[in-house]
Amino acid sequence: MTKARILVLISGGGSNLQTLIDASRQPDCAYEIVHVISNRPEAYGLSRAEQAHIPARCLDHKAFKDRSSFDAALAQMIDEVRPDLIVYAGFMRIMGADFVSRYEGRMINIHPSLLPNFPGLHTHARALEAGVTIHGCTVHWVTAGVDEGAIIGQAAVPILPGDTPDDLAARVLVQEHRLYPACVQAVASGRAKLVDCRTWLDGRPGGLALLG
Repeated sequence: MTKARILVLISGGGSNLQTLIDASRQPDCAYEIVHVISNRPEAYGLSRAEQAHIPARCLDHKAFKDRSSFDAALAQMIDEVRPDLIVYAGFMRIMGADFVSRYEGRMINIHPSLLPNFPGLHTHARALEAGVTIHGCTVHWVTAGVDEGAIIGQAAVPILPGDTPDDLAARVLVQEHRLYPACVQAVASGRAKLVDCRTWLDGRPGGLALLG
């Protein structure tokens, strides 16, 4: 079986990267992680990649005068690797429209809320402030709009009495570690596809759903 070539973009600790690495070692996995790129030199995810013998590099966004210069340099680095799929795993950069259109349909991201609710930052605190009873995480295609791409999969968790943002973040992270490998596997195997701005799973409109 020819496995899909995955390039992972990170900015931090890389816990989702680690779950993808672990899943890639399973015999039925449809993908292999061929490269990791971080925009922050201190990101622990670079060490995770090194420990897994995966080529990894840092492209520090602070070294560039503007967003477009960084985007162009990152695109050049990605094109050298020739991945089939680009996976954001805690990649904390909003990329320009030209970059996104270059790889649209080949980039996915995980977000810590049940989109379309609470796009952007501070999702757990905002969920608690809004008084919702269900929270979770979403894997979606990357588009020019922030957290607006078609949903590939979601996992839900209940909000419990007395929850703090940290409590909720920890519970959601457990589900992220279940959901992301499943969604990457679905895309890499061809089960999940982007068709006319919608996700199709197994030949029908829709995505994966996991219960927490």
